[in-house]
Amino acid sequence: MNRSPFASLAESTREDWEPIKTDWTPYLQDLPNRVIAHLELLEHDHGGFPVSRLEHCLQTATRAQRDGRDDEYVVCALLHDIGDTLAPANHAELAAALLKPYVSEQNHWMVLQHGLFQGIYHFEHWDMDPNARDKFRGHRWFDHTAEFCARYDQVSFAQDYDSLPLEAFESILGRVLSVDALIKRAAA
Repeated sequence: MNRSPFASLAESTREDWEPIKTDWTPYLQDLPNRVIAHLELLEHDHGGFPVSRLEHCLQTATRAQRDGRDDEYVVCALLHDIGDTLAPANHAELAAALLKPYVSEQNHWMVLQHGLFQGIYHFEHWDMDPNARDKFRGHRWFDHTAEFCARYDQVSFAQDYDSLPLEAFESILGRVLSVDALIKRAAA
C-alpha cells in the first residue's frame, strides 16, 4: 500500500496527494458495500418497534418499488432510517447527508424532513405537536414528503409483510450510489 508521507495537510505536496487520488475512486465505488454492511447492523435493533429497523427499511423500500417508484426514490426509502444507529436524535439528517450528492433536491429534502413529517402519526404520544410539520406547509416538496410518510414509511412496521430481501436492492444501490451518478449529479 502506497501512503503519503505528510503529517499535516499544510505540509503536503501535490505528489503526496497522488496515492490518495489513486485510492479515491475505488473507495467511492465501494460505498454501496459499506452502506449494505451498515444496513445489516439494523437487523439486530428493534428499539421496541414491532420489526427490526432493517425490516422497516426493507418494507419501506419494497412498498415504494412495488408502487413503481424510480430507483432513486427506492434507495431513499431504503436508507431513510440508516442513521438510527449512529444519530438517533437526528437520524434523518444523517441519512440525508449520505444521499445528498446522489439524489435530487426533492428526494434529499424528503429524507431530511421525514422524521418531522412522521410526527403527524405519533408525536402526540410523546407530548409533542403532531402538526409540527405545518411550518413547512406551502413548501414545494411538502406534499411529496407527506406522501412518502403516508404511503411508505408509517405503514412499514407489519410483522407479516413480504419484504424483498436486502440482496434485492444491491444493484439499485450500486446504480444510485455510483461514481457515475455522483459525477452526473455534480455536473447538473
